[in-house]
Formats: sequence, structure tokens, C-alpha cells
Amino acid sequence: MSLFILNIVFAAVFTTLLGSDSIGVFLLGFTLGYLALWLSKPLYRDTRYLMKLPKTINLASYFLKALVVSNLRVLWEVITPGQINRPGIIGVPLEARTDLEIFIFANLLSLTPGTLSVDLSEDRQTLYVHVMFLDDVQSAREEIKEGLERRVLEVMRT
Repeated sequence: MSLFILNIVFAAVFTTLLGSDSIGVFLLGFTLGYLALWLSKPLYRDTRYLMKLPKTINLASYFLKALVVSNLRVLWEVITPGQINRPGIIGVPLEARTDLEIFIFANLLSLTPGTLSVDLSEDRQTLYVHVMFLDDVQSAREEIKEGLERRVLEVMRT
């Protein structure tokens, strides 16, 4: 049985034993199950799940932070009368190679206000991105690569 399924089962049993139908209790059971699995990791051959979950949480928290910051920046642009945005399209060289890696990266990038995945080059080496606030091309490129792409690849390649 995979460790993720085992963790879900542990959380479900925990929730049932407490007689609750609260998502908070389920998440508490999930966390306790994860800790129990982490403490007993020498018993398992494949512990990718134990390494992947913290990286997934890191990706989710980074994405949520970027979502809030970019929403506030776009909101500020909308409610202030002056033009401070400098839109442009940049090419971001990709380290992502598989269809799934490129798909997840491009869609998370497009979900963030102020950026939009426009096109993928024929050789699948460059993703073209429309950026609403383009002050410096190189810093925007590095922010995208070191921020979102690196975290997506950490999750996908673990």
C-alpha cells in the first residue's frame, strides 16, 4: 500500500474514532499520520512520499503568496489613475521537459494575475509569457524560473 493511501486511511480512522465530520479533525489526523509514517520511515523501502509532501506544501504556499501579492498589485493598478504597468512578452528558457511538468508550470503561471503563458516554442525549450509589470526582463525571467518553475520541478522530480 502506498504511504499516501496509508496516511489517508489513518486520517479517516482518526476522524471516525473521534466521531467527527470536521475537515479540521481530518487534517489533524492526516498530520499525525504523516508524523507517524515519518518516524517509522526506516521500515519502508520507498519514502518518496515523505520527501514529496513538504515540497508540495512549499509549492502551494509559494503559489498562494504569489497569488495574493500579484492580486494586490493588479488591484492597485486598477484603482490608481496613473499608468505604472509596463506590459511585455518575454521568453523563459525551460528546465521542465515532460508534458506534465510544462503543463503544471504554465498553468500555475497563468493562474497568477499579471502573468499569462502565451506560447511554447516548437523545440519545447522556451515558454513565452506575457508579464503585466515588466521592469527588467532578466529579473522577471529569474523570478519566474527560481520561484515557480524550481518548486514545480522539485515536486515533480522527487
